[in-house]
Amino acid sequence: MTKRFILKLTGFGFLTWLIPFIASFPFFNYKTQELIIDDFFFKTIMIVLSALVGTILLVLIYKKINQNYIKMGIIIGITWLGINWILDFIFLLPMADMAIGQYFTEIGLRYLVIPIYSIGFALVIKK
Repeated sequence: MTKRFILKLTGFGFLTWLIPFIASFPFFNYKTQELIIDDFFFKTIMIVLSALVGTILLVLIYKKINQNYIKMGIIIGITWLGINWILDFIFLLPMADMAIGQYFTEIGLRYLVIPIYSIGFALVIKK
């Protein structure tokens, strides 16, 4: 892996977290620290937006990959998963005053779709 690819890999991983995070701002009342829309509707919006962002970024990153697809799918998936978990631990958990167990139950385990998508892309491309 080149330095340039590593920068793209981590930058795109950061974007998979940042774009949905910023997009969530209009749905919160920061004075009361509460959602202004239904909780389930908010989570649906976030899942759909995250899938869209992740898919676009996977298409862009896979354009530069021409070998070792499965290995790269695993690397991309684990890297992006780790970036999302780390950023949530740094920013989201303190803001939401959320316990780690609650985080993984409500949010954290959903990020497992990242390696599922990235490895799935790899399997399709390899064929």
